Formats: sequence, structure tokens, C-alpha cells
Amino acid sequence: MYILGYFLQALAGVIHMVLMAAMIVVIARAVLSWVSPDPYNPVVRIINQLSEPLLFPIRRRVPYIGGIDFSPMIVLLILMFIDNFLVPTLARVAASLIQG
Repeated sequence: MYILGYFLQALAGVIHMVLMAAMIVVIARAVLSWVSPDPYNPVVRIINQLSEPLLFPIRRRVPYIGGIDFSPMIVLLILMFIDNFLVPTLARVAASLIQG
């Protein structure tokens, strides 16, 4: 069972890194929305393409309130919840499997 434990431990680490990268992309998108960057800049295009699948489902359900888009904040809260719930849970299950 220790092999499954090590697998879950590695999976928890990978999920944590992916969630942190998603948070950075969403924060970068929010910061870019405060300025008017060149939409043809490759970095801006990559950030927009990576963040839009995360933000669009929330934007569809939550209206703009006073001209402010709250979808990045909601996505960040969801990502933080998943990171603070799923990753430690997987790590604890992995530790129990490794110990035997």
C-alpha cells in the first residue's frame, strides 16, 4: 500500500502546484484589467487564454455589480478552498497509507 501512498503524496504536490499556477494567472489577469495592455502582446494573450476557462463560468452566473467584475475574486476563493481542503486531505491519506 505504500506505493499508493507515495502516488497520492505526489498527486497532492502536483495539484498544489497547478492550483498555485492558476491563482497566479487569475491575479495577473485581474492586474492586467486595471491597465490597457496591448491585446496582441503574446504574454497578454497567453494570460487571457489560460484564465478565460476559469473565469467564464463564473461570469456567466454572477452579474457585474456597479461595473465591477467579481469573478476573479470568486475563482480565487474557490481555488484557495480546493487547495486548503483537497491537498491536505490527500496528503493525510497518503501518510496513513505509507505508515501502514
